[in-house]
Amino acid sequence: MVEHTDGVPLRVVSYNIHSQRDDTAALAAVVRAAAPDVVIVQEGPRRFRWRQKTAALAESFGLVVAAGGLPSLGNVLLTSLRVRVTDTRCGRFPLTPGRHLRGVAYADCVVGRGARFTVAGSHLSTDPAERPGQAALLKRDLDAATLPVIAGADLNEGPDGPAWATVAAGLTDAALAMDRADRLTFSCANPSRRIDALFVDPRIRVVDYDVVDTPQTRRASDHFPVLVDLLLPADG
Repeated sequence: MVEHTDGVPLRVVSYNIHSQRDDTAALAAVVRAAAPDVVIVQEGPRRFRWRQKTAALAESFGLVVAAGGLPSLGNVLLTSLRVRVTDTRCGRFPLTPGRHLRGVAYADCVVGRGARFTVAGSHLSTDPAERPGQAALLKRDLDAATLPVIAGADLNEGPDGPAWATVAAGLTDAALAMDRADRLTFSCANPSRRIDALFVDPRIRVVDYDVVDTPQTRRASDHFPVLVDLLLPADG
C-alpha cells in the first residue's frame, strides 16, 4: 500500500470462518482477493493438530500466523509480511459449566514508518447471560493496552446489546464511522443481524468499511467478512 503523509494505511479483515466447514477454496479466494495486512479469525483451528491447521490456513490466505489457535480457543491473528509482530498473548474467559469455553488473542505489531498498534480478536458466547462478563474482561484488556487498539470480534449480539456497548465504549465502531451500520454480517443464508464488528482507537482513522457479500462469501462461511481500511498514526 502507498503510505499517506498523514498516516500509515492498514487493511484489516475480521472473519468468522465457521471452523472451515464450508467451501475452503472460496474462503481462501475471498481473503486473497481482499489483500489484507491483518486477518482476525474467529472459529479457526483449536483442536487436534491445530498448529499445522493454522499454518495451512495462513498459507491458503497468503499470510503468516501471528497469534492464537488452541491457547485462545480458535481466535487466530494472521498478518502479511508487511506487518512485524513484536509480542503476542492469549487469554481464556472463565468457564461457565455446560457452556463452550471462549477466548481472545492479542498481538502487538509495527507497520510502515513505525506505526505501532495492538490487534485483538475474540468471539463471545451465544448465551446472553454469559456475554456481558466476557465483554467486561475483554474491555479491561483493551483499555490496558498502551498502543492504539484494533479489535475484531463476533459478539453474538447486535449494537443494542449490553456486551456490544461494553466493548464499544470509547472506541470507534468502523461501520458507524462510514455510515454503513446497515450492512448485515450474519447469516449468509439469511442476512438479518450485524453481530461482527471492528472497533478501533480514536487515534486511528477509518478510511473505508464494507461487509463483503458476494457469491463466493456466501459459499465460504456462515458469516460475511468485515473489510476495513484504516490510517494509523505514524508514531503509534
